[in-house]
Amino acid sequence: MKIEIHEDKVSVTPSIRAYIEEKLSRLDRYFEDPASISANVKIRVRNQEQIIEVTIPTKDFTLRREETDSDLYAAIDLVIDKLERQIRKNKTRFERKYKDNSIAMINYDFDIATEEASKTKIVRRKDIDTKPMSEEEAILQAELLSHDFFAFKNIDEDCVSVLYLRKDGNFGILNVR
Repeated sequence: MKIEIHEDKVSVTPSIRAYIEEKLSRLDRYFEDPASISANVKIRVRNQEQIIEVTIPTKDFTLRREETDSDLYAAIDLVIDKLERQIRKNKTRFERKYKDNSIAMINYDFDIATEEASKTKIVRRKDIDTKPMSEEEAILQAELLSHDFFAFKNIDEDCVSVLYLRKDGNFGILNVR
């Protein structure tokens, strides 16, 4: 796997670079041709937190994870573990969707532990009646309910919108047209 490391307000030492390359090489076994895959790693600092973001774009899908820790080595371990878990958890979905593709990127010959093989399922369904409201009113409603997201009919955009709380504490909007 080719690795591109981008630095933001931090200097990547040769030992950190070697550690990232060693850990990312664990993911090579999940790809048919790891030499054709490129991983983009972005390392940055916010206050006392070390943030690592790994993005692995392939022809058919993109794997992405971000982790934050006070120790950069711990953040690297966490992000690699989560990427590996993401691949293993979605193995059957990848296999079903991309197996017939002659340029499949995933190696399907790895084993999944039985606890990871359990399928994700919908455990609750809820119908909501939405009233038309502005984005400011939706933010107020989400804060009053202490929800991370809030669906509403957006009168400003004339569509259904989903308001969500971002990691930085601000809100984002998804408009469904």
